[in-house]
Amino acid sequence: MSEIRYYSSFEQDFSESKQQNYKLPKDYEWISRRPFLRLLEIILYPIIVIYVFCYQKFYAHIKIVNRNALKAAGRQGYFLYSSHTQVFGDVINHFITTFPKRPYLICSPANLGIVAVGKYLPLAGALPIPDNIHQLQKFNDAIRTRISQKKAVITYPEAHVWPWYTSIRPMKSAAFHFPITIEAPVFVATTTYQKSRFRKKPKITIYIDGPVKIPNNLSRKEKIRFLQNSVESIMKKRAKLSTYEYIKYLPKE
Repeated sequence: MSEIRYYSSFEQDFSESKQQNYKLPKDYEWISRRPFLRLLEIILYPIIVIYVFCYQKFYAHIKIVNRNALKAAGRQGYFLYSSHTQVFGDVINHFITTFPKRPYLICSPANLGIVAVGKYLPLAGALPIPDNIHQLQKFNDAIRTRISQKKAVITYPEAHVWPWYTSIRPMKSAAFHFPITIEAPVFVATTTYQKSRFRKKPKITIYIDGPVKIPNNLSRKEKIRFLQNSVESIMKKRAKLSTYEYIKYLPKE
């Protein structure tokens, strides 16, 4: 029988850290200028890739379908919109999804407040969302830089983590302006769940779709809306391939 969880709104987060209200320092740097930290980033990347490969193959048994679609980006950087139903997996799985391009993941500042590991997440590619408008330009510049470096920028438009959720939640338009401003290819990753023969937890299958073609004759607002609708449509279609609910989510009455 599935575990049942109740939610009061789609803004509810079922995976909160003790530092949920963590604020970025005023002088926070999304791209470090210190050579030592840059060297650590270079060293850490292949270690993470090897770890995730072993995790997917020998423990979680994760299957990635249509990963070749990402080859359409060629030598360009690109955006990957991902569903958000794995606390740990949504962070690490895309190191294999996007390989050999290094992923940089847009995330909540609360992640940097996680005890012991939070402060090291930027070295692994975390791009925390700024707390105020004064930091927004540096954040946008960092995303632009990573795309220009031919990297993959991962965005979670559902914002909040609902572990093992099998549907798609509403998305905010604010998550979709980056590809319109920077003009980079857009792809979609949807995590689905199927019953396992040997384990209590379901099997995981990640579907890759794209690139999403955005008409040039639309206004900026229309392009953002078109992209949002396209990503939502793709994710909802793929989510129907989930055949097992490990956790059932019901609205509070």
